[in-house]
Amino acid sequence: MWRIARDSGSLDLNSSYAYLLYCRDFAETCRIAVVDGIAAGFVLGNHPPNRPRSLFVWQVAVDDRFRGQGLAGRLLDSLVEDLMASDAVNTIETTITDDNAASQQLFRGVARRWGNAAIVTSPLFEAHHLPDGHDAGPLYTIGPLAAPQTMYDNNPELTPHAEIFTELESQVRSYSRSWPVVFNRAVGSTMYDEAGTAYLDFFSGAGALNYGHNNPILKKALIDYLNDDGVVHSLDMFTSARRDFLTTFSELILKPKNLDYKVVFPGPGGANAVEAALKLARKVTGRESVINFTNAFHGMTLGALSVTGNSFKRGGAGIPLVHATPMPYDGYFNGDYPDFFYMERLLADSGSGLNTPAAVIVETVQGEGGINTARAEWLRRLAELCKEHRILLILDDIQMGCGRTGDFFSFEEAGIVPDIVCLSKSISGYGLPMALTLVKPDLDIWEPGEHNGTFRGISPAFVTAATALRTYWADDALKSSTIAKGAKVESRFNRLVARYLQHNLIAKGRGLARGLQFADGDLASDVCAVAFERGLLMETSGPEGEVMKILPALTMTDDELERGLSIIEASVASVLDRLPAIDPGSVDAASTDEDKESTPA
Repeated sequence: MWRIARDSGSLDLNSSYAYLLYCRDFAETCRIAVVDGIAAGFVLGNHPPNRPRSLFVWQVAVDDRFRGQGLAGRLLDSLVEDLMASDAVNTIETTITDDNAASQQLFRGVARRWGNAAIVTSPLFEAHHLPDGHDAGPLYTIGPLAAPQTMYDNNPELTPHAEIFTELESQVRSYSRSWPVVFNRAVGSTMYDEAGTAYLDFFSGAGALNYGHNNPILKKALIDYLNDDGVVHSLDMFTSARRDFLTTFSELILKPKNLDYKVVFPGPGGANAVEAALKLARKVTGRESVINFTNAFHGMTLGALSVTGNSFKRGGAGIPLVHATPMPYDGYFNGDYPDFFYMERLLADSGSGLNTPAAVIVETVQGEGGINTARAEWLRRLAELCKEHRILLILDDIQMGCGRTGDFFSFEEAGIVPDIVCLSKSISGYGLPMALTLVKPDLDIWEPGEHNGTFRGISPAFVTAATALRTYWADDALKSSTIAKGAKVESRFNRLVARYLQHNLIAKGRGLARGLQFADGDLASDVCAVAFERGLLMETSGPEGEVMKILPALTMTDDELERGLSIIEASVASVLDRLPAIDPGSVDAASTDEDKESTPA
């Protein structure tokens, strides 16, 4: 313990003697982190005499050199885990001044990790009670704490004020299990929970919010339209909002790119766009089978599931998923075989058993499949194969379109022109339900009403979609910005790959669809969980959830991008840096913004 006095440095040298006495006399309730002989941080606590099962945390401090990767949280967790194991503690107490947001976030994280324990604040000392100008420090009481084995469950059933969700909502919900807080506000790239905690959003509604939450330009257009009593629901009737969208889409997107498509409004979501594409391809060709690709994801309805690769999602169908044949996606065999060697052989061999397909459906970047990126030359050869065998090419641009990879359409880089294109997610620009199936004019052989649905004319979505196109796609500014930001992400991810060569990380993606692949899904999930504790939302993808995936808003600021990347780097380090015992021993860690001192009592 003497090292704390000798090496405390910027922690608080003037108090080092007191710290040494504290650690000697209250060793059971204190922890010190030592890195290469340097006191990197410490937690000082004690049992109040009249509350022996409470841990009063008097001081949490981390050296400036080791901030950025969650050392304070690890110190607290280590201490609480030991005390909980011996049944010595069921409540944590501390004091935090009202302006100390970092410490508030630190202890909120502790509360969440230990069973989403309740936090109660009460007055303790007012500023006028203190002789040295110290700010008032309310007492924070956190508890009761859950048993150690439930510490990282992120169980929404234990989230305060979330009972209605667990009582009435189906178990099928997923994202709420990773982020067990109740959100109530969102602006730009930031979401806020009911406690006022801010979270930087690198999830963006799974790619449905390319222009951020409540984009002010789109919001004004939407509010103005509603204030004017504009038509909200119209099925496929002619409306001024529908005309404005079609005109704008044609003038700003289709014509400048020399694309000749008819627009189908298939329903409100991406799966509707895929179902319409598959249905039309079969009608046009008179064939049944469709070629899809390994690790593809196209939606959760039966037709879309039939061309999806993930076995867990396919298993939910409850019936055989037929009339689809999977082929290896680009890179599936790690370059051991030529591109399309299997697909070409099966298509050319009359004995292969593969019926000539109606269509091939493909994503240029497989988002849910693990941020797998198809090379431009691979996409070009795929388009050629389709032409050679008179197979329709369906391009699923639901998540990667609307600028996610730089160009408005993700296939532009390859110079191909698909027969059918599926768009949804960010086409409305505001997170409102909207989907398009774009078809070449000669394929538009629908009979009137042959493919219809109630929600094909949601005018508020037309309004925000047209406004988004006029705002962001009248020039190349957003495209250039997205490519530049994507290059910065790629560079930072490559640095992590180089730093952790022994862990075989793989940086993946294009534009602002990026991923970092880990050895297994547990590591990727742990990184995302740690990032959430630091105030960043991101998800995992891939067949085993092994890829940490980010889809930040294209309109985020450079500062937001930098802050998010710093949290990611810190979160990766906190998971991959294997920490020996905290005391005595060494801790190979820096710390995060949450690793600030809590205000001493």
